[in-house]
Amino acid sequence: MSEVSSLPVIDSAAPDESPVPATAGALLRAAREAAGLHVAALAVSMKVPVKKLEALEADRFDLLPDAVFVRALASSVCRALKVDPAPVLSKLPHQHVPRLGASEGGINAPFHAAGEGRALSVPAALRQPAVLVVMLLLVAALAVLLFPEWQADVTPDEVSLPSEAVQVMPVAPNTAPDPAPSLVVEPVAPTVAVAASEPVVSLAPPLAVVVPVASAPAIRVASAPLSVSVVGQQVVFRVRGPSWVEVTDAKGQVLMRRNLTQGDETGVSGALPLSVVVGRADVTDVDVKGKPFSLAAIAKDNVARFEVK
Repeated sequence: MSEVSSLPVIDSAAPDESPVPATAGALLRAAREAAGLHVAALAVSMKVPVKKLEALEADRFDLLPDAVFVRALASSVCRALKVDPAPVLSKLPHQHVPRLGASEGGINAPFHAAGEGRALSVPAALRQPAVLVVMLLLVAALAVLLFPEWQADVTPDEVSLPSEAVQVMPVAPNTAPDPAPSLVVEPVAPTVAVAASEPVVSLAPPLAVVVPVASAPAIRVASAPLSVSVVGQQVVFRVRGPSWVEVTDAKGQVLMRRNLTQGDETGVSGALPLSVVVGRADVTDVDVKGKPFSLAAIAKDNVARFEVK
C-alpha cells in the first residue's frame, strides 16, 4: 500500500494587512460624496476656490496659507455637510506657534531709550522744518513788538532835523546878540515904563538898559516884512502854533528852512517844481498860488510832503 505522505498545507492567502487610518482629507471627501455634492458645487456654495477644497481633501496643507486657515476651512466644510467636525479636526495639524528667538543678552540686555543715540547737531536741527517755523514765528513776533518803538524813534528825528538847521540861521544875522529875542523884549517894556516914571536924575541908569531896546525893533523888522512879502508868493504858510517848513526848488537849492511860531505868516517862490515839507500839518495853513491847500489828506505822522508844479 502506497503511503501518501501528508505535506503541510501552505496557506496562500496574503497576510493580514493593517487598515490604513483615514486622514482628515479622506473623511471630508467621503462626507461630501455621501452628500452627493461635487467639489465645485461645494466650493460655490461656500464661496471658496475649488483648488483650496481639492488641496484640503488631498491633505496638501502645504498649498494652503497656514494651519489656522486649514482648521477653519475644515470646520466650514463640516458645517456645510452637516457632519461632526471633531473627528476631522483631530486629524489636522495643530497650529504652530513660532518660538520667539531669545535675545543675546536676555534680561540683562541693556535698555536704550527711544531718543538715545539720535542727538542732532545744531546745523542739522536748524534744517528741521518745525525748527524753521518756530524761528520764523519768533522773528515775526519780535518785529511786531519792536516796530512801534522803532517808528517812535524815527519820527522825532525826522522832525528835529529841520529845527536843528533852523536854529543856526538866527545866528547868521548879527542883529541881536541875545539868542532869545522874545525874552529880551518882554523884560524891556517894564524897564522903559519904570524909566519914564522915575525922575530925570535916574535917566543915566536906564540908558544902559535901553540899549537892548534898540535891538528889539531890529528883530521885529526881520519878522515884520514876512506878512508884507507874502503877497504874490507861490506858497504861503500861516501857523496857529509852533511848526517848521522846508522848501526846495527844482535845482535842489533850499529856499526856506525855518521854525515858525504861532501867528507867523511867510511865503516863498522859486523855480518850479517846489518840494515842500511841513513839520506840523495840524497847525499849519498853506496857500498854493493864492488858493488854500489842504494838508490833512497828504499828512503822515503829522508831516506833510508835496510839490508845487
